Amino acid sequence: MIKEKLLSSLAIIVIFEEWIWDSLTLAGQLLSRLLHLEKFDNWLLNASPKMALFTFFIPLIIVTPFNILALFLLTHGAIIEGILLEIVVKLVGTLLIARIFRLVKTALLTFGWFAKIYHTISGILRWAHNVIQHTAIYQRSLVIKAAIKVKIATLLKAYSFSN
Repeated sequence: MIKEKLLSSLAIIVIFEEWIWDSLTLAGQLLSRLLHLEKFDNWLLNASPKMALFTFFIPLIIVTPFNILALFLLTHGAIIEGILLEIVVKLVGTLLIARIFRLVKTALLTFGWFAKIYHTISGILRWAHNVIQHTAIYQRSLVIKAAIKVKIATLLKAYSFSN
């Protein structure tokens, strides 16, 4: 019973991580196209490892003051505002980091310490996926995710034909 609850909790965390990361990566790609950032993307793809590292930390520099503001709001009784600000900041920060990471990953992995952290986190995520992939909640989430993708593709197809 406890094992099932732990596996279900782990499954929910992994599912949430997958959906958020995938969704924000897609949103970053769409924003890049909408904002015509192809030249910037190409520059990032060819950035030196040091420039890639610097660029990777820019989102953290951008969102940190907002994290501090959210904490300030929370500690001064503005609970809803603080939580909402933190959620928005986390989503925007993750979107930026996911987008930049996709472009500079190869350069970042040339740093031994970064490669070690990356491979450790990737290993933990692989382990978590292996542990939960046969749980009912994870299997159900795959069905839901596939249905959502079909609906989105249908909507996008309908939208592209209406223009």
